Amino acid sequence: MLTCEFCGEELVLEEDMKTHLLSHLENDMGCTLCSWSGVTYDELRFHINTTHKEKQDHDGGGAEGRGGHSLVRPSSSPTPTTTIVDNHCKQAIGLSRSEGSEGGVDKGNRFDTIGGGVSPRTSNSTLESKEQITEAGVEFGGGRAVAIVVSTSSVSTGFLRSAQDSSRPTSRHCNAEESVGVGSAEHTKVKQKRFSSPLKEKRFSCPMCALVCTDAFILQEHVELHLLEESPAEEAVLGATSSTEAASSSNSSSGKSYECPLCSVVCGDCYSLQEHVELHLDYGTATSAVSPGSDLRLARRLQEEEKQRRKEQEAKREAEEFKKLQRQFGVDGRGGYRKQMERTMEKAVSRGVMVPAHFHNKRDEMMEALASGVDDGRTRTQGVCVLGALYVYYQREARDCVHVWLSADTDHYCSSEGDKGWGCGYRNFQMLLSSLQRMEPYTTCLSEGSVPSIPQVQVLIEGAWREGLDPQGATHFNQRLQGTRAWIGATEIYALCTSLRVSARVLDFHQPTGPGDTHPRLFDWVKQYFSQTATRGARLPPRVVQTTQPPLYLQHQGHSRSIVGVEQKKNGSLCLLLLDPGCTPGDVRKLLSQDGSTVSTAVCRMRKFPGNLKHRQYQVVAVEGVLTPVEKQTRILNSRTLQAERIP
Repeated sequence: MLTCEFCGEELVLEEDMKTHLLSHLENDMGCTLCSWSGVTYDELRFHINTTHKEKQDHDGGGAEGRGGHSLVRPSSSPTPTTTIVDNHCKQAIGLSRSEGSEGGVDKGNRFDTIGGGVSPRTSNSTLESKEQITEAGVEFGGGRAVAIVVSTSSVSTGFLRSAQDSSRPTSRHCNAEESVGVGSAEHTKVKQKRFSSPLKEKRFSCPMCALVCTDAFILQEHVELHLLEESPAEEAVLGATSSTEAASSSNSSSGKSYECPLCSVVCGDCYSLQEHVELHLDYGTATSAVSPGSDLRLARRLQEEEKQRRKEQEAKREAEEFKKLQRQFGVDGRGGYRKQMERTMEKAVSRGVMVPAHFHNKRDEMMEALASGVDDGRTRTQGVCVLGALYVYYQREARDCVHVWLSADTDHYCSSEGDKGWGCGYRNFQMLLSSLQRMEPYTTCLSEGSVPSIPQVQVLIEGAWREGLDPQGATHFNQRLQGTRAWIGATEIYALCTSLRVSARVLDFHQPTGPGDTHPRLFDWVKQYFSQTATRGARLPPRVVQTTQPPLYLQHQGHSRSIVGVEQKKNGSLCLLLLDPGCTPGDVRKLLSQDGSTVSTAVCRMRKFPGNLKHRQYQVVAVEGVLTPVEKQTRILNSRTLQAERIP
């Protein structure tokens, strides 16, 4: 009977024993003198020859005839040769010498690792088969045996003992001087003692549940079942890991390295790779990468997502700002003059300020005025009264003024409930038109006494665009002003005047020209405009002069007003007189009061010194005469690239 050195199983045939031994040898090899394991035959040989060299010297005694100091890898040559196995290798696999052999192998005999020790066999019993165990680093050839180191989970660490432990009997180290009988007895005793005591099997606990497994491969399959339940991304990773481990189980001794599919870490065996992949899964990194360059791809993807998120936020912010601008400039589709007037009256009725009957009466009057296209005059203060009252005031008061120049008579138009907050440009045009209608040169092209309403002014501006005036401005308003609350500025006033054959100029004071963001050049130009006709042919001009010049349209950011005069103080400083559409008719009519202090208060509201006009840019529209049809066509052609006169 043949007995297995590793597990104690007894077999009859030598062929069966070699097959059984091969099942042990397919496991990972390890050094019995230390805890180093999971390596190939070449790595183990190098480890023993370097790390445990002193141990080899002690066991081998330096005799070259007894095996030398190195673990010899057998040749695959079929020629029968004598393989010298050193004492250290004998200790590692339990190989004993044949009796009476000084060099470890007698001529005609061989070592047999099958069955708890080595029994001498004659050449007649020598195996003729050329079976080779190459994967585990062991070869059986004709006439030789090879010593290897094998570590399995079923053999405890105390099973392979060092040859230096002389206090315990061993069957793996028999010197040449020992007799055959003594050696055989010791082998038998040690073998019986070893197999009589049960081996403690190592148990493996599942890290995810309470299951305990007796085999590492069973535990591996069990853990994989846990991991397959996680997520599709983790299943893909576990599939790659399982294929890697399956390949490693068949080539455990081939010295392969295993690269983690989630990063660039290289593991020496499948168990380390499994633990490493489980760490990935525990920390949730399996779903973020599937290759060594995944970190860079992940960073780029996150960067692209951040850029996209910022673009979306920027687009949303711009859309909100655009809606605010549309609401501010009255192009948000909330309706124009008529809807705002109706909504204001409805609120007055809901608050109890206006009775329903009065609401219907005012609504009917408004609809009638809009149908006629003429302003109803409810917000107008006649210019004869306003400019006349100013002339009288400067004649009696304001002795600190050296000169005062006033424009021609101009009616004041203030904002109403229908255009409050956006109608200043239209109201200033009504003031300018009311003055031009009183002058002889302009009566030929303007209808006397009829000032258009705000909706009608919008119609006139759209007509000017259709004639070809200011195409850029028409595009800005999408060719439409009716039914909107759109603001208008200096360019729209210029286009409207040109359409009515009134010659106009646009002057752009685009930057401050004085200290403290003031515009002294603007004040000088206004003085020159009003004084150029008043001083013509006069040696000593009067202190207060009402000229024949129409008022000036003054535009700045967010508002517009009309300049109806200018003061010059004794110290040479200038002060403009402005009519503001934001002033109520009651405030303007204070100029007609007989009380001097009330009139002075009203005049103070009209005065604007350089320190009061600190907007960065101002534009002025000045009327200069009447255009001929040819001049009008020329202005239309030139307005395709409308440019203001920049000062300075």
